[in-house]
Amino acid sequence: MSNRKRSSNKKTSSIWRNILAAILLLIAIALIFNTSIRNMIIAWNSNRYQVSKITEADIEKNKQAATTFDFDQVESISTEAVLKAQWEAQELPVIGGIAIPDLNINLPIFKGVSNVSLMYGAGTMKEGQEMGQGNYALASHNIIGMAGSSETLFAPLLRAKEGMKIYVTDKQHVYTYIVTEVKSVTPESIEVIDDIEGQTEITLVTCEDAAATMRTIVKGKLETSVPYKEAPKSMLKHFEKKYNQLQL
Repeated sequence: MSNRKRSSNKKTSSIWRNILAAILLLIAIALIFNTSIRNMIIAWNSNRYQVSKITEADIEKNKQAATTFDFDQVESISTEAVLKAQWEAQELPVIGGIAIPDLNINLPIFKGVSNVSLMYGAGTMKEGQEMGQGNYALASHNIIGMAGSSETLFAPLLRAKEGMKIYVTDKQHVYTYIVTEVKSVTPESIEVIDDIEGQTEITLVTCEDAAATMRTIVKGKLETSVPYKEAPKSMLKHFEKKYNQLQL
């Protein structure tokens, strides 16, 4: 074999080694920053859909949107699912916002419980439910990583305590609920979101573990309702807080 041919083979082999090394490096970087990328996308979309950026007219229109209320079709959240949802660039039906100041929560409320809506905010669990009436039930994800729960979406509900305030708004009114109960139930305990005659409450639902074997339920009793335009700035500011929970 000529020296020129040997040199060419060595050069080709070196190029392929470099390409392989670059691919492995990219894979390693993707694995290292996997969670950060996912959480950044969630935060960006949650901020984009914040109720403070949505008009009352848009909310009224979004209330008519067709969506799903089948909680059984909801899948566990993953980076791949978040990226897929991002590329689909869906326009989600925002119908309000929920803020829990003591837990640093400020999320959009979407109509229904589609996979995509629960990745970026809270979804309504029953068709036709109304804020300030009956049992207003909302669900969202709790992202659980290697180090345990993060601060993403409804994960902070695991630290909820009796007496905390929950604010929800549809830009017509702001409703204030006071947390009355925090408990764990099995996924089959769907009665927790049923209306109870004579009671006006809110029920927040999220998973406790990666396998979704248990649910954390936070219940609150309606305390006050004020017109949105008459609500004090100290109350409305909670719906303007940027979603920045980007912990790994």
